[in-house]
Amino acid sequence: MLKRLRVGAWLPPATLVVAVLVCWEVGVAAFGTPAYILPPPSAVWTAFGEVRPLLGAHIVTTTTEALAGIVAGATIGVVLAVAVWAVPLFRRLAYPLLVASQTVPMVVLAPLLVLWFGFGLTPKVIVVALIALFPVAISTVQGLAGADDEQIDLLRSMGADRRQILRLVLVPTATPAFFAGLRIAAAYAIAGAVIGEWVGASSGLGLFLTRSQTSFRVDRVFVGVAVIAVLSVALFGVVDVLARVAAPWQRATTKRNRS
Repeated sequence: MLKRLRVGAWLPPATLVVAVLVCWEVGVAAFGTPAYILPPPSAVWTAFGEVRPLLGAHIVTTTTEALAGIVAGATIGVVLAVAVWAVPLFRRLAYPLLVASQTVPMVVLAPLLVLWFGFGLTPKVIVVALIALFPVAISTVQGLAGADDEQIDLLRSMGADRRQILRLVLVPTATPAFFAGLRIAAAYAIAGAVIGEWVGASSGLGLFLTRSQTSFRVDRVFVGVAVIAVLSVALFGVVDVLARVAAPWQRATTKRNRS
């Protein structure tokens, strides 16, 4: 039964992807589109075979930057969320700054970070951390704010301090919201690392894309885009699995509501 559900979940999007690829291949052949403008999927697959030995190191670099950035951004986001919940004055100060942090495009900020921190790992991690911080912080704040006041009052009447209330009520309540924000961060983390690499790097998928563009290898550009998409989906799936492990009651509640 479980295998049938998994097949049912993945079969429609897989069918759509196959249909798009077939239409793409046929359309390029039918209209005679030059390969330097839009290569067919078969040419992209051939290019993947050519560059496959080179992709491993680039994938490792970009994935490392994305994971480190997510961890840093999620950690800072949780700390900010707890501070916003605990200190009303900090809430009034922090919210505008959190929103303002998302108004500056990363393509503008990334060159400054490279200028300040060099071409190493640090500027890419900061870019990803800034991307991850906002959704995690906002979602966690909403989760903390949605805690049951009656449970909190009950614990307080029993002599519980703020730390115990946080551990027994607020953390379990906010965990699903935290992972909801983390899923969003995971979906953009790989792209954020690539943006940082695009400005300046010695390794990574951003560097691979830059070199492919400068050599007018559009087929290899599509290879890079496909790898980025696959990595983003995989990272999203990992976070989704972690969410199910960390908050199994949320999945049980969802199934019960659906039934």
